[in-house]
Amino acid sequence: MMEKIDFLWPDGPHFYYDTALFPPTTDSFALGYFARPKRGDAVCDLGCGTGLLGALLLAREPSLRFVNVEQNADALALAERTFVENGWTTAFHAGDLRDAAVLPGAGAMDYCVSNPPYFRSNSGKSADSAARQNAREESQCTLADVCAAAARILRWGGGFALVYRPERLVDLLCELRGHGMEPKRLRFVVQRADGAPTLVLVEARRGGKPGLRTEPPLIIGGEEWEKVYFK
Repeated sequence: MMEKIDFLWPDGPHFYYDTALFPPTTDSFALGYFARPKRGDAVCDLGCGTGLLGALLLAREPSLRFVNVEQNADALALAERTFVENGWTTAFHAGDLRDAAVLPGAGAMDYCVSNPPYFRSNSGKSADSAARQNAREESQCTLADVCAAAARILRWGGGFALVYRPERLVDLLCELRGHGMEPKRLRFVVQRADGAPTLVLVEARRGGKPGLRTEPPLIIGGEEWEKVYFK
């Protein structure tokens, strides 16, 4: 394990992470840019890891009332340091998001975000640590589990933004609708303008009416990508 600190911009908010747990990835930065909670919203990160996604959102809108849910104690400890040292008031819920007692109250959240496990269990080579395996594979927590948790804690009309793999887009849309959250915005992330997508970003609305808006692709390294890093 190797603990590190980084900054969102020079002399700006900082965040902690550990190379053996959940190192910063394109996924979190893309989702932090895509998610659109409103000023003052109560927001929950389901499976927050070391808290990077919350840091990204609070750096943009400090008025958010943030709740982090995470079962890995080491990761949650780093998240707490990030939020406390940046002066952000945040609640931390330690435990399994499949346990209703760990979650915020039913209907208490205006917005949820999550970077759930992408791959079905035993669908390929496993990660080199239990923490990364749980983050990468549905060995303990499935996409359905994450959607069920979001549906429970979101108020009627609340939003849920996720980042996922394009090859499982149908699974994602079906799970969201199956849990009463209607997909409303979709955006692919690509390495270059003419390339195939590597990630997909989706925002759903609890109890929303049908109607999905597809936004232009987010190009990694393109002009808009600079905004993702808050520079």
